[in-house]
Amino acid sequence: MQWLRSLVFTVFMFAWTFVYAVFFVSVSWLFPVPVRYRLAAWYAARLLAGLRVICRLDYEVSGLENLPAEPHLMLWKHSSAWETFAQFLVGPPKVLVLKRELIFIPFFGWGLAQLRSIAIDRGAGASAVTQVISQGSARLKEGLSILVYPEGTRVPAGETRKFGVSGALLASRAGCLVVPVTHDAGYYWSRRGLLKKPGTIRLVVGKPIQAAGRDPREINAEAQEAIVTTLAAIRQRAEG
Repeated sequence: MQWLRSLVFTVFMFAWTFVYAVFFVSVSWLFPVPVRYRLAAWYAARLLAGLRVICRLDYEVSGLENLPAEPHLMLWKHSSAWETFAQFLVGPPKVLVLKRELIFIPFFGWGLAQLRSIAIDRGAGASAVTQVISQGSARLKEGLSILVYPEGTRVPAGETRKFGVSGALLASRAGCLVVPVTHDAGYYWSRRGLLKKPGTIRLVVGKPIQAAGRDPREINAEAQEAIVTTLAAIRQRAEG
């Protein structure tokens, strides 16, 4: 039965995303950036409500008091498609750092471009890092926060991989705070699986990390330790 629920939700997700992307691209240029983010949040809220009703998979958020008032860099755990929707509902408007190829996807990618996303060529090496720093610094000055998935790609539940340097380097040079965000979505909605297991995804916003002038490797090490430790605590609670 859960497989059928998951299939129904997947059909709903693609249909809703396509319909809304067409609408969003058609009207978003009429509005300032903050309104565009509110429109995106409305879309994400409807989609996650569908996930709750169809698959009985809900979520809860804690640690919102840790979010700085000023623009900052968020480093999110990346293990599921779930966080790509949930990020619109947690904290202030956030600019995504993403693969350049995504921008060229009709309607969906065009919508991401309207949200001031930073599209990089991952094969460009040092040039890609430079893009993140230059464009990220500009977005921070505009009052927007930045979201980076430091693992670079979705990793299986319970695993992690070396964090990329671009986000930490941006935070170090821009002098903004770094906020680690942990969740266990990969245990319910795996990175490549159709099945969405019932339950409650738990997301935790960690305490800000000072980054100004620090070695990016130190920033990444501190953020990764916070995420790994918090995830272990989340799973102990879920399984206990």
